[in-house]
Amino acid sequence: MDRIRIENVTKYYGENLVLDAVNLSVREHEVVCLIGASGSGKSTLLRCVNKLVPFDHGTIYLDGVSIAADHFKNNNELHKRVGIVFQAYNLFPHINVLDNVTLAPRKVHGVTRAEAERRAHELLNMFGLEGYARSYPERLSGGQQQRVAIVRALATQPDVLMLDEVTAALDPELIGGVLKIIKDLKDKGMTMIIVTHEMGFARDVADRVCFLEGGRILEEAPPDKLFAKPENPRTQQFLQRIIEAGRL
Repeated sequence: MDRIRIENVTKYYGENLVLDAVNLSVREHEVVCLIGASGSGKSTLLRCVNKLVPFDHGTIYLDGVSIAADHFKNNNELHKRVGIVFQAYNLFPHINVLDNVTLAPRKVHGVTRAEAERRAHELLNMFGLEGYARSYPERLSGGQQQRVAIVRALATQPDVLMLDEVTAALDPELIGGVLKIIKDLKDKGMTMIIVTHEMGFARDVADRVCFLEGGRILEEAPPDKLFAKPENPRTQQFLQRIIEAGRL
């Protein structure tokens, strides 16, 4: 079953075409990685799926229901079911970790404080953060803040988790811990769409990899095929540069 289905989605910023009739389906429990140069439309596509930015043409479906339907007119229902984590963490600096994690379940989705905190402690413990529940974000390392951001997205128990370059702002020694968490989520069956520049990670974790350029998906295939024998000349050129840079 397709959790997410994207049909002919087109997005302009002024006269700049950012997404050019993109089509993509993501099945339940599948992990799809989006790769490509900066400016190729990867992050914008995630934001369109979560209705954080409007798109000009096309349709996006969640479990067969258009996200433009009345069922999702209030975006809270969509955001509960499709979580997103950004590279900049976006934690609220004036409240502690526990409150960051429980805010949306309590205030937006009507979960009781007791249940929201029970779930939060469970998740924080799962990701090695239980001792930081009462800490404020500024007291945490970058890797810890990124893990809290992932926990916060999981606190609403989403059907789909989207990750937008979640390691880009991290020091190299912190990247491995965050990538391990994402691999653990895959092992638990989480459906994910991941924008990443970590090619080795995409090769290891993805069920399918999509190469984007100019707002279009030029090639998609299982990672073993796409990284070993890409068919599109632009994919070949992109991956050759990655190899020469020692990143694959």
